[in-house]
Amino acid sequence: MTNLQTRDPHSYHNIFESLVDSGLEIAGPFPSAQPNSPKEDVSRIKEEILREKPDFVLVASGGSGIDATKAAVVLAILDGDIEDYFGTGKVTEKLVAEGKKLLPCIAVQTASGSSAHLTKYSNITDLKTNQKKLIIDEAVIPPRALFDYSLTKSMSTSLTLDGAFDGLAHCLEVYYGASPESFEKAQEIALTGIELIVSSIEKAAAEPFDITTRETLGLGADLGGYAVMVGGTNGAHLTSFSLVDILSHGRACALLNPYYTVFFASSIQKQLKKLAHLFSKYSLIDESSLSFDGQKLGLAVAKALIALSKRVGYPTTLGKIEGMSKAHIERALQGAKNPQLETKLNNMPVPMTSDMVDEYMKPILEAALNGDFGLIKTL
Repeated sequence: MTNLQTRDPHSYHNIFESLVDSGLEIAGPFPSAQPNSPKEDVSRIKEEILREKPDFVLVASGGSGIDATKAAVVLAILDGDIEDYFGTGKVTEKLVAEGKKLLPCIAVQTASGSSAHLTKYSNITDLKTNQKKLIIDEAVIPPRALFDYSLTKSMSTSLTLDGAFDGLAHCLEVYYGASPESFEKAQEIALTGIELIVSSIEKAAAEPFDITTRETLGLGADLGGYAVMVGGTNGAHLTSFSLVDILSHGRACALLNPYYTVFFASSIQKQLKKLAHLFSKYSLIDESSLSFDGQKLGLAVAKALIALSKRVGYPTTLGKIEGMSKAHIERALQGAKNPQLETKLNNMPVPMTSDMVDEYMKPILEAALNGDFGLIKTL
């Protein structure tokens, strides 16, 4: 499963020839998935797997293609509707009940960002409702994964930035919501990943063929993948799942995380102190802000995140996004109440239940519309 032959024919040829030289009989290539892994692509890939009856599936793609293939393997082996597997542990539950094993899915990552080649997540989108949902299950972790960072040299500037901010969001959100038991490990992963991304994002966009920069960015994004295996993402990721028709995933997370940072501020002071010092190294925050605490510190770190977005020309308010409407706010609020996505609420450093969404999440999204942090209501 791949679309690499369109983006990077030379690398595709090398991968294909290496498989042939290994004596493998190859079925395909078959098209990978569109951005955000639409359900239709999952169904198509499932049918191709059932028709070819392979010993294993190899997907050479970015995160969307890998996520769609993970989900397609689940459907090919367990049947049913994709909705049956959204949530936590549903795949393993049915595998155990039916005494089955998934077909091995070998993931060759071609884009720095989602780290889908490393994780237990499969993000799938219903294009009819423009809502993304998650399979969360250890069973869908690819048993083997490869990532040659030189493959990312053919990424467009837009895809490069989107992937970078997705990786940063993984690190940031896991760090914000880390449990006492996982805090030290999450902190080490997150701060390292964030610094690798912040230090390389501008150069990677400006000089896409600089392999050292590509490796730095790739390592940072992959640490985001390790982060989400230690903890979980929360607010910005949850809201981004309802904005798929107007914003790419990384762009949505980059835009939303500053506002969730202010909402979380009172509960993440230790994290904010570390982040403020890190951001000051890259002139994203004034050194005078390093003595701040409380809500004032949260606001300073939020503005540092906004400054990073502005450096690469990213939007910083939802109101500037073409197609943004009140319906998107309502969709996001309804999505946050969906039991299939409750892990995102549970992962928040400020505990929130579905019956608190309208009172506390709605003001966060209204603040993100026009950049007015004063609208955010804190617990």
